[in-house]
Amino acid sequence: MATKKEMSKEEWGKRVDLAAAYRLMDLYGMTELSANHISTRVAGEDNAFLINPYGLPYDQMHASCFIKLDLDGNILFYPTDLGINKAGFVIHGAIHGARHDVDCVIHTHTIAGMAVSAMKCGLLPIAQTSMRFAKIGYHDYEGVAINKEERASLVRDLGNVELQMPPDEVVNESYRMYLPTTRRPFGVLEWPALLAKLDKLDPSYRD
Repeated sequence: MATKKEMSKEEWGKRVDLAAAYRLMDLYGMTELSANHISTRVAGEDNAFLINPYGLPYDQMHASCFIKLDLDGNILFYPTDLGINKAGFVIHGAIHGARHDVDCVIHTHTIAGMAVSAMKCGLLPIAQTSMRFAKIGYHDYEGVAINKEERASLVRDLGNVELQMPPDEVVNESYRMYLPTTRRPFGVLEWPALLAKLDKLDPSYRD
């Protein structure tokens, strides 16, 4: 397993936060055993990101277990006997490569998310919380994402979707209020409290 001595302070910090994100996703029931992924860029290395070893459940993730790879799929640091899920690389590598303003990518198969994705209308802005996601992209299912060719359509589909109800001015104002530049960046206020919650339950994610 990786140790603090083998990497920069910034990378280790990213690893701790990533492990915490996995544990919190499990804590709130947003997991599908060992499927799906959360990835983050490596601090100071724009073309490298960290992703989970395939087969390790979310509640067992820890800072030293993550695999470091570049946007072409080359393994840069391999601290475990477990490999990576190719679909994870295809999806996360495509997004990290296209959106350099995005630091962390989360892919889930929650019951609610799968239900919405099966509806032709998509996510309707009929509640305040859903208005936070008034402008999101949709990507049609092309089978298990193991072909690099799908990266082009994934990137294409990161665009916005126009929704009609309720009135546009209400949706857009609600959306604006949720933007990280309007009031505060996403999660900055909540993150220390969530880390404290994890520390109380099981601080081993820091190992």
